[in-house]
Amino acid sequence: MPEKKNIESKKDSSSTKKPSTKTSGEYSANQITVLEGLEAVRKRPGMYIGSTGPRGLHHMIWEVVDNSFDEAMAGHCDTITLRLLPDHWISETDNGRGIPVDIHPKKKISALELVMTQLHAGGKFGDGGYKVSGGLHGVGVSVVNALSTDVIATVHRDGKEWVQEYKLGKPKAKVKAVGKAKGTGTTIAFRADPSIFETLDYSWKTIIEHLRQQAYLTKGVRLIIIDERTEEEKQIDTSSIPIHGASYQFYFEGGIASYIKHINKNREPKHENVFYVEKQVEHISVEVALQYTADYQESLFAFANNITNPDGGTHVAGFRSALTRTLNSYARKKGILKEKDANLSGEDVREGLTAIISVKIPDPQFEGQTKSKLGNPDVKAAVETTFGEALEIFLEENPKDGEAIVGKCLLAARARNAARIARESVLRKGALEGFTLPGKLADCSSRRAEDSELYIVEGDSAGGSAKQGRDRNTQAILPLRGKVLNVERARLDKILTNNELKSLIIAMGTNIGEMFEIEKLRYHRIIVMTDADVDGAHIRTLLLTLFFRYFPELIAAGHIFIAQPPLYSIKNGKDVKWFYNEEVLETYLKKQGISSSDLEVIDESEEGGDSEEDTGPATKAKPAKSKINIQRYKGLGEMNPDQLWETTMNPENRVLKQVEIEDAEKASEVFDVLMGSEVPPRKKFIQTHAKSVKNLDI
Repeated sequence: MPEKKNIESKKDSSSTKKPSTKTSGEYSANQITVLEGLEAVRKRPGMYIGSTGPRGLHHMIWEVVDNSFDEAMAGHCDTITLRLLPDHWISETDNGRGIPVDIHPKKKISALELVMTQLHAGGKFGDGGYKVSGGLHGVGVSVVNALSTDVIATVHRDGKEWVQEYKLGKPKAKVKAVGKAKGTGTTIAFRADPSIFETLDYSWKTIIEHLRQQAYLTKGVRLIIIDERTEEEKQIDTSSIPIHGASYQFYFEGGIASYIKHINKNREPKHENVFYVEKQVEHISVEVALQYTADYQESLFAFANNITNPDGGTHVAGFRSALTRTLNSYARKKGILKEKDANLSGEDVREGLTAIISVKIPDPQFEGQTKSKLGNPDVKAAVETTFGEALEIFLEENPKDGEAIVGKCLLAARARNAARIARESVLRKGALEGFTLPGKLADCSSRRAEDSELYIVEGDSAGGSAKQGRDRNTQAILPLRGKVLNVERARLDKILTNNELKSLIIAMGTNIGEMFEIEKLRYHRIIVMTDADVDGAHIRTLLLTLFFRYFPELIAAGHIFIAQPPLYSIKNGKDVKWFYNEEVLETYLKKQGISSSDLEVIDESEEGGDSEEDTGPATKAKPAKSKINIQRYKGLGEMNPDQLWETTMNPENRVLKQVEIEDAEKASEVFDVLMGSEVPPRKKFIQTHAKSVKNLDI
């Protein structure tokens, strides 16, 4: 779960600008600009690839590879090879039919040139090219061409090798045959334009994980990924979980059933056999796989034409309806649920579920540009019927698995009932409306949620400084005592009996679980502010686990932030500077002509230091060389209220990191490793990353 740096906005200076003296009469046809060909893409690249940062850079690869997967889904390709080459070149090859090279009847140019240089040109619009497509409907490869300095397209087709080169999206010459060729296929080699992208450094880890997922979703396709970059270029990859090796091959005959096993590799399965069904219903291909684990959360991933749909859609609605109905029917039939027992709810049957739903349809209807939700109404009935019938057969043919699944659901139902009783006892209506807010909460005076902030602070000492230094109008302070409960290993009923988490839930006002209402959130910024040491990092991780597992809507809506207190202060006479990381500090010291050998640790209590401003040991430059005083802050409680306000809480100066979910599956896997009950994966993680940890306090 990445943290996006969000520097607080400064005062709006627009109000000080003089009003424009132009009149509406001066707005004429002369002011209308028409961008020809791919100029629009170069002018506004973010409209086509999302951003010009690392995410947009990698999106260039996805667009090219998606075309090859479209060939694979159409049954014309079984091998795809991606190469990362020196000097930021990317080369992608498939053994599909090859892009046509004959002259287009209307445009009078080669079809290859048309596809590479014109937006909305491709084989995904008519009736003969592709029945199913996951690409951007003809936009992809032309956008890649527009945003690259150089592109080389090579096609093997009709027994010949055809080549065309492009510079900044424009062809350098016509398509020509350069020799004979065996077989068919297409190779697109490109180098992204450094004047458009913020970085040209590709992440090996990001590429591996994305393309592994695509290989799972397109079973029977061999995917080869080779890193041929120089050692210097490889070192640039700063992935938090490095993937070693210069080449990978993925081939999954089991498709998404193999994907389920991959996701659950660090979890305890509740039954041995993975459920899997694949069926064609008229024009819709339905593929579903699932397995229950001992976890308390649901892990569901939905795809339409290999495009991930984080907000679900009609395929998810059909799946959930069939799951609840079929399990209840099976439990009644086998006498596991008695006549007096209530039916299992949707929440009960989803606890601990790992499921993947993949549909392939000719004309997908997505809600929004991000394609986060599928809207085709006929897909719901196709998934509901196909999955429901197959699950019923699976339960009958695998009675041990059926009993284990229903047993897990019954346990979840009992826990849900206990959680309901606990919730009713601690989250009464009055509490949510602010009548019985936690005593430890120092609330703000504002009642406008959009203006209000809640600081979750570690310990009473830091809480005291924060309460004294805050803006009482908009900033509320909630100190937490000690390390909160690890919710990765606890059900909802246990969470609601934990005093620290109970106080936080009441303070936020949203309730939790099936009664969660984001509209009742009392603060639109919830800021985690912990010490810059190991314990602080642990508490921050525990709180992020809580938000990710039980309040993902708050993360998606952009309400969760992490405060960035400074690590160092430098006092030179009355002048004080603050530094938030060691790299910036070292750069500053070098400019001052001070090296690490000039520094020593001095206990200020023995030197008679200014106890009001500087508490605890400090690092000083040796008196003979400099009068600079450097202090390292490990705890927020070491700062007095004015310092904490000025550096960490003042919207004019502070730096916040906004928490986002970039890859839900990967984020869930990381929380499983770090916070789950299985020790070996966590031990391996620690051994792998021990040497790369900075500022480790032992």
